Amino acid sequence: MTEQALDGADAAELTELACKSIEYVYERGWTDGLPVVPPTRARADEFLATTSRPADEVIGRLDHLKREVTVELAAINAIMAGCLPEHFPVVLAAWDALMLERAVVGGGWQSTSGPAPLIVVNGPVRQRLGFNSTGGVFGPGFRANATVARAIGLIVRNALGVVPHVLEQATQGIPGRWAQCIAENEEESPWEPLSVDGGVTAGCDAVSTTLLRTSEYIDNRHTDDPEKVLADFADTLSRTGSWIFRNAGAGVVFCPEHAQLLAKAGMSKEDVRTWLVERCGRPKADFHRVGKSLNAQGRRGDHEDAELEGFDPMFSEDSPKHLPIVVAGARNAGISMVVRLFSGTGWSGISARVEKPRNG
Repeated sequence: MTEQALDGADAAELTELACKSIEYVYERGWTDGLPVVPPTRARADEFLATTSRPADEVIGRLDHLKREVTVELAAINAIMAGCLPEHFPVVLAAWDALMLERAVVGGGWQSTSGPAPLIVVNGPVRQRLGFNSTGGVFGPGFRANATVARAIGLIVRNALGVVPHVLEQATQGIPGRWAQCIAENEEESPWEPLSVDGGVTAGCDAVSTTLLRTSEYIDNRHTDDPEKVLADFADTLSRTGSWIFRNAGAGVVFCPEHAQLLAKAGMSKEDVRTWLVERCGRPKADFHRVGKSLNAQGRRGDHEDAELEGFDPMFSEDSPKHLPIVVAGARNAGISMVVRLFSGTGWSGISARVEKPRNG
């Protein structure tokens, strides 16, 4: 229907139909609390046409819930999230990457901490589809970032049935649980992309994911000394509140200014990882003071007979390869982000390739 042919009566009728469709989705409990785009058969076929994968292919299941996700269910929820058809291969790659995370298939969606998936997009697809990688990268305002993240949340809700106050058991949850999709600022990063760490060749479209407990900023524009800057990160990373198990998992999203400062000092990404792994942790007495001492079995609790001498390292011995480092944001201030990983063992270290468009 052309704009010229759409008279006032037609517009009013279509608006009323759209409102009724949106309300119908609310009544069925298929929304995350915000209005969704009502899916249609024709629209679903458009999405499915972007991938070579069969509509009935099972791409994830939670055996303990007896629920599974198919490509078609993912497409329907991506439509409702507001994605465009060309976004769908990224949604599938994000989902594939999440299914490689042990914590996800082990009950992470139902955790009392209410973890959020962090989705990191690499490769030319960032620019082709308009993913934000620079200023305000963790904030709103960009359709690709917002809808891909939201699609994952709707899949979890509608395909797996993990709904608040029912199967979702978050005590408080975290802000932006279904809103953390960022693209890496590869143009201003001095290091290789995260997807290379995840086994994908540089220059290829890829998605990396993990589950977060929360994120918190580090504002350090006070010194040009790389070791002092990293010491600020180590202090923030090592706070006792983030420790639940023997070790804690975390990652860093460096702003370009911090990343370039470190690289200018001759530090590679691996050098930064090693520096943090060697220095992050707390004296055992600090954990005793907050009721998180380690007992002989390696469990944290208020153990009166716990050892008080010595140092507890934050990261486990194999953590260097599981400590994700990303560069994103604008180069206008020394403000970076620490992300708290849901799993104490860190990121899986595996990225998923984004399928090339069927017509490209």
